[in-house]
Amino acid sequence: PPSGVSLSVQPPGGQVALGDRLVLSCAVAAGTGPLSFSWHRGGSGAPLGTGPRLELRRVGDNDSGSYQCRVSDGDSAAESPPLNVTVL
Repeated sequence: PPSGVSLSVQPPGGQVALGDRLVLSCAVAAGTGPLSFSWHRGGSGAPLGTGPRLELRRVGDNDSGSYQCRVSDGDSAAESPPLNVTVL
C-alpha cells in the first residue's frame, strides 16, 4: 500500500499573491504498482485534479484553504497531511 505521502509547495510556505501561480507536488515514500493521485481542498468531494502535481495558474480569493493529496494503488489509499495555502 502507498505510505509516506508528503506535499511540497511553490512558493514556499504556501503564501501566494492573488493572481500568481501555485504549484503543489505530491511525493510517495513507498508504494508499488500504478498509483493514482487526486487533489482535494477542505475535504471537498470532487477532486481538483489528478496526477502528482497540481498547478493553479492564477490563484483567486477562493483558492485559500487546506489542500491534501490522496494516493491510491487500487486496493488501498493514503493521504498527505493537510497543507494550508494562503492567498495574500
